[in-house]
Amino acid sequence: MSDDRWNTVLVLGGIRSGKSAFAEALVADAPSVRYVATAVGGEDDPEWLARIEAHQRRRPQSWSTEETGADPARLAALLTEAKPDDTLLVDDLGGWVTQLLEPARQPNDDEADVAALAAAVRGTSARVVLVSPEVGLALVPTTPVGRAFADALGATNQALAEACDRVALVVAGQHVWLKADSSEKSDSSGAAAEAGGAPASATAAASSAAGSSAAGSVAAGSVAAGSVAEADLVEPQLVAPAPAAEPTAVPVAASATTVPNEPTQLLPVIGGGVAIEPGMDLPMPDSDAGPDARDRLAGVDFAGIGLGDLVEAVEFAAATQGTTIPRPWESVRVLLISGAHDGGAAAGDDPADAERRVAQVEHGEGVLSRLAGQAGADVAVLRVARSGAMEDGPVTDEAAVDVALRQGWRLAEAAADAGRDLLVLASIGVGTDAVAATLSSAITGAEGVEVLPRVQLPGGRYDDEAWMVRCAAVRDALRRIRQEPRGAKDMLRQIGGADFAVAVGALLGAASRRLPVLLDGPLGIAAGLVARDLGSQARHWCLLPDAGKLALVVKGADVLGLNPVLDLGLGLGEGANALAALPLLRTAVGLAAAAPVHPALLVEPGDGGASDLIVPNDDDEIDFAEPEPGGPGPATTGADAGEE
Repeated sequence: MSDDRWNTVLVLGGIRSGKSAFAEALVADAPSVRYVATAVGGEDDPEWLARIEAHQRRRPQSWSTEETGADPARLAALLTEAKPDDTLLVDDLGGWVTQLLEPARQPNDDEADVAALAAAVRGTSARVVLVSPEVGLALVPTTPVGRAFADALGATNQALAEACDRVALVVAGQHVWLKADSSEKSDSSGAAAEAGGAPASATAAASSAAGSSAAGSVAAGSVAAGSVAEADLVEPQLVAPAPAAEPTAVPVAASATTVPNEPTQLLPVIGGGVAIEPGMDLPMPDSDAGPDARDRLAGVDFAGIGLGDLVEAVEFAAATQGTTIPRPWESVRVLLISGAHDGGAAAGDDPADAERRVAQVEHGEGVLSRLAGQAGADVAVLRVARSGAMEDGPVTDEAAVDVALRQGWRLAEAAADAGRDLLVLASIGVGTDAVAATLSSAITGAEGVEVLPRVQLPGGRYDDEAWMVRCAAVRDALRRIRQEPRGAKDMLRQIGGADFAVAVGALLGAASRRLPVLLDGPLGIAAGLVARDLGSQARHWCLLPDAGKLALVVKGADVLGLNPVLDLGLGLGEGANALAALPLLRTAVGLAAAAPVHPALLVEPGDGGASDLIVPNDDDEIDFAEPEPGGPGPATTGADAGEE
């Protein structure tokens, strides 16, 4: 099975439905594709030739073409011979069935040919996308030949739908996933079975698919380059890292996170329309619970001044939980978004190293997985579509942005549906820092060079030449987009790309479900700035545990009104910083809930003691309460009262 959790996909659709464009989007992230053409003839039909030429022009030059021609058995042979690193796109099975029914081949056991093709699909080690016309929605043909074709194609579609990992239906350029793999269906939420998931690449692809004939494509697990489509709302790989073992007389370097023993599950994505547009009316945290929780801490029985700056975390927990005495977060999900950007933004980044780190997380290894295991968190790993060079033009299309936003929204919903009470946004990507700096500069007006992080190489060295290349890319991108006002979604299309759009959607979706989010890095802060222009309430559901040392994070958080809870200067990677600080935040919230009120402040009505008289106010001064009628006045002592 491929990295994005699928090997074979069947794409169904009517004439001019956009099925071919969608299928092409599913494999857009492959380095090379073998396009298998099944159509033959048409030399005397200009309109038919024009259709074929349109398909040819749409294919990248890196693709190769093979024709099965008049030999239907050749298709099964191609699938059987394909290697694990091959990607094949078969377009379409209607032409294959036509040759199967060719009078010159009769009599022939057509059912055996269909069974052989289905077996080849099941057994292939390559990634394969098959396109086929859906004939089941049309009228029954009036001719024997037409009925034979419809019957044969219908039987072929059924056999291949059963053999393929995924099945999608495309109608009017919009797609719906009809079939998800068994691992998704086994997810405890059951959502996958309800809606059918989208293959990792498929999701990204979806948008592109719709994008080719209308624009866009996005993928989960792995997405198509630069565009995104709908029903292919991505399914990230969901990993539950085991808690790291405590080092026992073993060098620290030798103590590593245990690889999960249980099989990896896929996070299901549920379809449905979510209108993500400026001016969204999202819920707000409780405006009273937070301040009341802070006030309550003034009277808690701490030996010293109390929780210090950690009070910020307690107030946030109280507001987002809607209670004066909040509980520590118990069930955490980390959403790790892995994207890549072309052009100068990627200067100095090593794609192989980024891929290595993502693979580590998928196997429950590395710093992020270790911290997640200690926090009892699971990690949803989402690979998204590659984005273009921001200095050259739009990095993706409008449809891809819409699909990625909805994808992120549903990932947040999935976390809430799974009972998670905290979401941590994490990122491992290529070119992410430069893109985040460009978005931050465009939205806040900060100088791009001022907020652009330096390029650090392994060993602590800095690559200043790569940083200058990034500076030029940021400059050119800002110059290109500043010619006219840009809305949030246009900023994502022009600069952000799929990874930032998914992050924005996740922040908005989390706010819609009252799910608090921890941010700690460039992608999360930039996504927060963009999300603010779609739903201003989203930022109130975010907490910044530590700002680290990046000016991009510090300045962006200031614009968002997020005050760092701690000043640790962490640089463990986006998401890992928040997880490292999480135990301390949990401790603070737990102490605030468990610590009793100081005995001197307990009020016993009618005892006439000092506890009846003093109430701490917000300025930590002492006010005198109004006395009971007939009791001692505020300035009198017990002896004075007796004399009265």
